[in-house]
Amino acid sequence: MSDEIISIVKYFAESNKPIAAICHGIQVLIAADVIKGRKCTAYPALKPDVIAAGADWVETDLDKACLDKNLVTAPAWPAHPVWLAGFLKLLGAEIKI
Repeated sequence: MSDEIISIVKYFAESNKPIAAICHGIQVLIAADVIKGRKCTAYPALKPDVIAAGADWVETDLDKACLDKNLVTAPAWPAHPVWLAGFLKLLGAEIKI
């Protein structure tokens, strides 16, 4: 993982900017050490890594997402609609259908 990516992730976390991670994307957040004490989910095989990083693992269906303050996470691509809706909510967007 490059130092630049780690710096950007840390900046977003420290500035309370919206962060979204899906599937294995949580590994970037783990490398940046920004999920300690946060509720999150990821691809199920990463549960031990998430817990080891100090986060609270949220067991969820593959088509669901977890929202905790400025962080939205999801386990896999079936969650794209819910995950993206959560991220848009964090960004302050309003979607009308």
